[in-house]
Amino acid sequence: MKPTEAYQWLLDYSKTTAYYQSAMGLLHWDQRTCLPKEGRAHRSEQLAAMTSLVHRRATDPGFGEILAEAEAGKNADDNLSDEAVNLREWRRNYDRTTRIPESLAVLIARASSAGELAWQTARQQNDWEDFLPYLERIVDLKRQEAQALSKGGKEIYDALIDDFEPGETAAEIEKLFTKLENATFKLLEKIEAAPRKPDPAVLRGACPPAAQEAFIIKVITHLGYNFDAGRMDFSAHPFTSAIGPGDVRITTRFDPDSFVKGLFSSIHETGHALYSHGLPPKHWGTPLGSSISMAIHESQSRMWENLVGRSRGFWKHFYPAARTHFPWLGKTGLDEFLFALNEVTPSLIRTEADEVTYNLHIIMRFKLERMLIDGQLEPQDLPDAWNGAMERYFHILPQNHSEGVMQDIHWSSGAFGYFPSYALGNMYAAQFYAKAQKELGDLPEMFATGEFSPLLGWLRGNVHSRGSRLLPRDLVRAATGADLDADYLIAFLEAKYEKAYGLRG
Repeated sequence: MKPTEAYQWLLDYSKTTAYYQSAMGLLHWDQRTCLPKEGRAHRSEQLAAMTSLVHRRATDPGFGEILAEAEAGKNADDNLSDEAVNLREWRRNYDRTTRIPESLAVLIARASSAGELAWQTARQQNDWEDFLPYLERIVDLKRQEAQALSKGGKEIYDALIDDFEPGETAAEIEKLFTKLENATFKLLEKIEAAPRKPDPAVLRGACPPAAQEAFIIKVITHLGYNFDAGRMDFSAHPFTSAIGPGDVRITTRFDPDSFVKGLFSSIHETGHALYSHGLPPKHWGTPLGSSISMAIHESQSRMWENLVGRSRGFWKHFYPAARTHFPWLGKTGLDEFLFALNEVTPSLIRTEADEVTYNLHIIMRFKLERMLIDGQLEPQDLPDAWNGAMERYFHILPQNHSEGVMQDIHWSSGAFGYFPSYALGNMYAAQFYAKAQKELGDLPEMFATGEFSPLLGWLRGNVHSRGSRLLPRDLVRAATGADLDADYLIAFLEAKYEKAYGLRG
């Protein structure tokens, strides 16, 4: 087979595999939104069977042989063409996947599905003892996976990080996190000593689900979410499912006493969806039509949620509509509302944390899961380790496991290595935003007039449309002209919150 014929075969094969993966995505979406309780065991077996099918396709020796034939015709100096990028990512995925035995991949899929379903019930009932055996099984299997993937002399946790962040290592992440952690504690000290404090009570009032849903739809549609190419449903843990071109779904959840939680989780998921919608559709089913990393994905969701959604410009535009949907806001001025909205205070729940303390939640989880995978910490000891870390970082303790060690879905579904993506995403977001503002002008002023399309257009051109052409660190360098640096996020947070708390003019 000629290299050109081999490449065309790989394109067709890759797209067929993507259809199977798309079907798996639909099964996962259904599981998290509307699966009947008695269908759980069958769903686990469905996902296990589909995982086996996809794994066989990904590790088929015939695929490896044809990949080698296609690579033989590649120009050694050509690294960024469509063909070169697809070959690079196919090779990376093939070499990675073939190191995982099919039997292990199936066991992980089955255990992750069962673990996630068990977590949903255990979290509601605060039943750690019931959930623990599922978590122990998942951790054991993920350790086996990390060992199988690990290259000699490297920390095995790196192998799991690489699944979400190509090219990253725990050691490099630790350097960025240490810098961010130190700066965050210094900023928190200033905020705690600030003379003025917000009143969080102004954010609470009767928030009927219908009113929340109507306001959220108004907001995210204006930001650019296309309901003709997606839908919004409800789940225990908000998420986004990119099923395929023209089908990117989001979920949310409501608090009856505050529309803020549902709104910001929805804006967060909208950021993910906007990225998925912006990937080059003609390359769907190939690596080039996919996102390059979860941190880049999270940079989009965290940017829209925080840098846009918590800005004065955003609320100058949307506050009148918020008052229409939630009339009790009529007694609260915009300044008072914004100060409460951007309150900085230690909290138990990661998804409800403010911009400043949020990164500490991630750094804490990064350290814990790193120890879990490396064997320095066992699942049975996780609650004590969790509570100890909460006390060190936030000086508060959970009253139960549901608001503590069981609050996140990630470990129950086997997503070890994912958590660092959130804080890395915040760093990428701040760096992208700073560059966009430099090129486009005063973004908050644009937001105040309802203009969000200039920012979305900049992101489409500089991030979304590139798909996986560039690795994350190369992408941020191409888009901003600088290496990834925590200083952009630190500078943004310091400027915003020192002003908000009256620490600077």
